[in-house]
Formats: sequence, C-alpha cells, structure tokens
Amino acid sequence: MIKITTATPSRLVVTIGLCFMVALMEGLDLQAAGIAAVGMAQAFALDKMQMGWIFSAGILGLLPGALVGGMLADRHGRKRILLGSVLLFGLFSLATALAWSFPTLLLARLLTGVGLGAALPNLIALTSEAAGSRFRGRAVSLMYCGVPIGAALAAALGFSGLAAAWQTIFWIGGVVPLLLIPLLMRWLPESQAFQRAEASVPLRTLFAPGQAAATLLLWLGYFFTLLVVYMLINWLPMLLVGQGFRASQAAGVMFSLQIGAACGTLLLGALMDKLTPLRMSLLIYSGILASLLALGSASSLTGMLLAGFVAGLFATGGQSVLYALAPLFYPAAIRATGVGTAVAVGRLGAMSGPLLAGKMLALGTGTVGVMAASAPGIVLAGVAVFWLMHRQQRAAMV
Repeated sequence: MIKITTATPSRLVVTIGLCFMVALMEGLDLQAAGIAAVGMAQAFALDKMQMGWIFSAGILGLLPGALVGGMLADRHGRKRILLGSVLLFGLFSLATALAWSFPTLLLARLLTGVGLGAALPNLIALTSEAAGSRFRGRAVSLMYCGVPIGAALAAALGFSGLAAAWQTIFWIGGVVPLLLIPLLMRWLPESQAFQRAEASVPLRTLFAPGQAAATLLLWLGYFFTLLVVYMLINWLPMLLVGQGFRASQAAGVMFSLQIGAACGTLLLGALMDKLTPLRMSLLIYSGILASLLALGSASSLTGMLLAGFVAGLFATGGQSVLYALAPLFYPAAIRATGVGTAVAVGRLGAMSGPLLAGKMLALGTGTVGVMAASAPGIVLAGVAVFWLMHRQQRAAMV
C-alpha cells in the first residue's frame, strides 16, 4: 500500500467541494441518456438495438477518456486535465441537444463520454491525494456522492415533467459545467503529491513485481461492478416501461435508485475502514445479487422502488469503494495513470452492460434474463474486492 500525504483542512474542503460539483454534473449526464431515452427513440425512430448503441457510444468514449486523461494528468497535472475534461463534456452535451440525426447523436455522445471519462480519474486522484490515507475512504465517498446525486437530479427532472422535451436535460448538462470552469480555474488547488512527484514512469510499471496482481484484480472488480451499474442506469427505465409502468413511474424508480446510490456511497465509504475485508465484500456483492433478483421479480411500483433503492445502495456504493481503493496501490508518479487504466477497464464493463442487456432483450429473455446474465460476474468481482481489501488491510498493519 502506498502512503498518501494529507493536505491542510481548508485545502481538503475546497478540493472535495469543487470535485463534488464536477461529479454532480458527471452523474447528471451519465443518467441523462436513460431519462431521455423514450423521447429520443421517438424523435429519431430508433429501435432497441440502436438505443443500445446510443447508450454504449457515451460509455465507449469513457474508456479512452479515462486512460488518456490519467496518463496526461501524471505528466501535466491533475487540475489542467480536469479543466479540459469539463470543457469537453460540457460542449458535447450541448451538441447532443442539437443533434439532427442518428450518426450526429452517436458522435456527440461518444465525445461527451471522452470528457466524462477523462474527468473521473483526476477527481479521484485530486481528492485522495488531498485527503491522505486517514480520511481517504470518506473523502472519495463524499466527492463521488456527487455522481448519484446528479443522476437523482436527472431522474427528478424526468418524473417532474420539467424535462418534457428530451433535449432539456442535455442543455442543463452542458451549460452548468461550462459555468464551473472559472471557479475551478480560480479555486481548485493542484495536487501537492503531483507537484512533489518524480517524472512520470512507463505504463508497464503497473505490472511491476508486487503490483501486477493488484492491477489485474482492480480491473476485474471494476469491469463487472460497472457492467451492472451501467446496465441499470441505461436500460432500467425502458425495461420498466416495457413491463407496463408509466414513464413517470420508471423515472421515480431511477430516482429511488440514485438516492440509494448516494446513501450507499456515504455508508460503504465510512464502513470500508471498519469492517473486515470478508464482511465488506460479502455485504456489497450479496447486496447487489439480492437487488438484481428483486428487480427481476418485483411486480408492484412499491417493490420496484425498494429494489431500485437497494440496487443503488450496493452497486454504486460498491463502485465508490473501488474508487477509494485504487489510489492506494500506486505511487504519485503513476497514480492517475493507475486509476485511469482501472477506470478505463471499468468502462469496458460499462459499455458491455447495455449491449448485453440489448442482446438478451432481443433474444426475448425479458428482465429476469437480463438480471441473471450479470450474476456470475458479480461473484468474480466480489472475490477480487475481498483480496484487494485484505491486502490493503494487511499493509496498513505493517
């Protein structure tokens, strides 16, 4: 485990607050396609497979964004790359609202995803490096809590009727990030760990002796956890409408899921340094499996609201635990690259989730088949997270 130096309290508060605001807009944009899906499909006459590509285009952009954003941050600074990332996803969220055809919609979502993907490893690196090892879990959880809260705001816009036109949510997701840029330029401090770090090191350092196993297991945990999270974010509204729920009710379930996600991010972030690795990994991944079962079998709106809350609590909460773990396994010179590559692999899972769901639905398996198909991967992710937490706890005791 790598020791991370703590910043001053005021520097930490400012860093968490500003990174939270960026995470809030990232969460809103990530949920936006799911909320706008019905109106978007009607406007462009898209079938389910085409909608699957719309969902996956944004997620596909997240992959190179996370990888390149992390590598550039280790060379040029976390703050500078974060500013460019926010500018990119703000502009192309606006471009999504202005799209006039299926190809232009795909391109806008792809480039929005690149900006969103590049932002996340820098948000994680800035927050974890400002907090240090003692407050790392809580600090990253507080910052990342912005993502589900932003997604909940998107869902609230959906069921309130304020985003009756599908473009509205993308206008909001574009204008607000652009307004944040001057605040970030003026107030966001650069990471002290980056300023003190030696020159960036080669990518192969991720697989140096003693780090290869951690890198591969981080990738495994990220891939399967994000597969489930993004499958739910993108397909759940349309699955619910297909089961006979109204669009406003489906948006209500998504709102419940994101409220659960915010609660899970805070709760599991606080618990990760207190529970044993076995208990923590069992709690997260048995919770995910139980929620998938409930989502596949619930028939009433009340049952779906509860199942959605539990799914958000454990799936997104577990994702935040992974984000808090990753920085501990890499030195400052390659920390953003290490986090970025793990996030990029997670984005592969995030891209696979909507495509898997679209394929299962095309085969006629229904909601139950979609949920069941993701269960084996969740078990593998649980084993990977247990090993990582066990290694981190052992290193902390040395």
